[in-house]
Parts: sequence; C-alpha cells; structure tokens
Amino acid sequence: MRSISIFGATGSIGESTFDLIMRGGGPEAFRTVALTGARNINRLAEMARALRAEVAVTAHEDCLPALRAALAGTDTVCAAGQAALAEAADRPADWVMSAIVGAAGLVPGLRALRHGGTLALANKESLVTAGPLLMATAEQYGATLLPVDSEHSAVFQALAGEQKQAVERVIITASGGPFRQFSMEQMRAITPAQAVAHPNWSMGQRISIDSASMFNKALELIETREFFGFAPDQIEVIVHPQSIVHALIGFCDGGIMAHLGPADMRHAIGFALHWPRRGPVPVERLDLARLAALNFEAPDPARFPALRLARDVMALRGLSGAAFNAAKEIALDHFIAGDLAFLGMAEVVETTLARLSRENSLQIAATTLDDVLDMDHLARKTATEAVKSWQQGSKA
Repeated sequence: MRSISIFGATGSIGESTFDLIMRGGGPEAFRTVALTGARNINRLAEMARALRAEVAVTAHEDCLPALRAALAGTDTVCAAGQAALAEAADRPADWVMSAIVGAAGLVPGLRALRHGGTLALANKESLVTAGPLLMATAEQYGATLLPVDSEHSAVFQALAGEQKQAVERVIITASGGPFRQFSMEQMRAITPAQAVAHPNWSMGQRISIDSASMFNKALELIETREFFGFAPDQIEVIVHPQSIVHALIGFCDGGIMAHLGPADMRHAIGFALHWPRRGPVPVERLDLARLAALNFEAPDPARFPALRLARDVMALRGLSGAAFNAAKEIALDHFIAGDLAFLGMAEVVETTLARLSRENSLQIAATTLDDVLDMDHLARKTATEAVKSWQQGSKA
C-alpha cells in the first residue's frame, strides 16, 4: 500500500489533494502517515478520521487541546508546533504533498526529501528561498521532486521527451487577476477584500492577494529558473485572462508547444500523484468550440512591479530569493492588516532588497538551511522597518 503525507492539508491545495486521495480509494488504497494544518482544527480532524492518519499536526500549539478532543477515540497521534511539523516530515512516506503556504514550508519539505520518495511541491517559496539547497538535497537522497503549480506542472509535461538544449523560451501565463484593467489611480485604493476575489481560481486569502499583485507570478518566475535551470532571459510571462493555457515552450525550430487545461488544481496534483503514469482526474474537459477564443497580452510593469523585482532576484541569485520572499510576506501581512497600501507592498520589497544589497548580504550562496533562515530573519526585520518608513512617508 502506498504511503502518503499532506502538509498543509486544510488549505486549497490540501483540500484538492484530499479529494483525489478519497476518490482513489482513501484509507483502503493509501496509508496516510501525516496530515498537518493550521487553525481549521475541525476540518483537520475530519480528514484525519477519514484517512485514518497516523499523526495529525497543527502549526499552532494553542490549538492542540482542540485537536486532541476532536480526535479522541482514534489511533491518530496529535501534535503541535514547528518542531512537530518537522518531526512529522521525518516519518517516511512514499509521496508527500508540500502545500504549506510561505517560507514555513521549507523545513518540512527538506526533511521529507531525506527519505528518497516523491515530494509534490506546491510550496513555491521553498524553491524561491533555497532552490539550490532543495535540488541538491533531492539529488543527494535520490528523491523525486515534482512541480504542482499549474504553470510548472505544464512546463514539466511539455518538456517530457524533449531536449533541453532545443528550448529557446519558456512562457508561463498569468490571468492578470481582478485588477488587470485597473488604472493606477484605482490600484492605489485597492482593499484586501477586493484583492481576495480572483476571477478564475479558488484559492486561499494570501495566495489570492499575491496573485492580484502579481507577486505570485514573480515567485513563479524565480521558481522556473530554480526548478528547470533555464536562463532568466529565456523565461517570459504573458497575461492570459482565461487561464486555460498554463505554459508554453518555444523550441529552436520556431514551434511552440502549449499545455491547456481547466482552472482546476486537481489536474496538476493528479499528474504528480499518478506520475510517471497518467491516471484519471475528475476535472472538467475543455470544450474548445465553446471557448472560441484565447487572449494574450503583455503584463504592465508599471502596475505590476513585482515581475521586475523577480528579474532582479534572478540576476542576483544567492540569498536574494530568501530576502524577496520574506519581505513579500511581511508586506502582505501589513496589507491584510490595513496599514499598507496595495502598491506599497512592492515598494517595501524593493526597499528591503536595496538596503540588503548595499550591505552585500544578498550575494552569499544559500548553501545551508541556516544561511536561508538567517536571511529570512534579517529580511523580515528590514522589511518591517521599510513598512514604518512607508507609513511615515504616506502621512507626510
């Protein structure tokens, strides 16, 4: 029986993974080693009961009593906190879904790779903050790393059987989010409630806002560089409002191969779950006649500066990805709290990178986990200072 773990089980990716596992036979077909979540304790407990999980972990220690109460009478071991997340990742599993949002997903993902199984990576921040370290760890332990972002899964599939040296360009698509046609004046007044309303994808609060600001696409630019090893000038972003084409590969003979699919993360998750074979996935089948047209347009760098900042990070490399992500997370926290403007997020990230670059902190290679965590801490502190500076400037 194949063993699995789902890190970030109660988020949107985790829910889709759970759905596919249950449709595939649930506890009769899979042995569930670990499920982890945050504060949605009732849902985490429901999943643990349904899959007969060996261990259930909440990231928040104050939620442990509620988790224990919800799983009373079962054989599931309950635990809480960051150390418990790492310990859950130390439990061997054949297939692990890494879907914890943010830099918090890095440590469990690295620990899981040490078992030499398959890590289905939905936590793009792991590659952004510590790409070389993650790839080296997978190689060291003979583990398989599979992309679960829809764009990177599409690139992975389009490259199957192709020669990397024949690739001229890699194009990942962006929906443009809810503000694709907003003026600069309108964008200055965007609220968190508006930014959560994505036109195509059903996602959690943080990733929806990241998508609206194009910070999610900026992370995916860096992720493409780290996962596939293409040069920055080979990687492009195109706005595609329908979210049907997820990525395109341009070859040296002038041909372009595109991957199309519905806006449903179960496709990419299912591909990773069944790989190296293809298995049935319960997603809508495309009706091309009904679609009629697919539109594409260039992203506007003035309204979405996150893409430019991502290219700066790809040029710098070193620890710049860790700094970029940490600053983005701090800026996002403050935007959600209502004390930073939508466009102020990019300003905070740019200020943070500039300050750390002047200190020559970013060019250091990310060779150890401590290197990455130290930069994450430093960048969060620097970004918090940048938020205060922005607030003072906005009041002046």
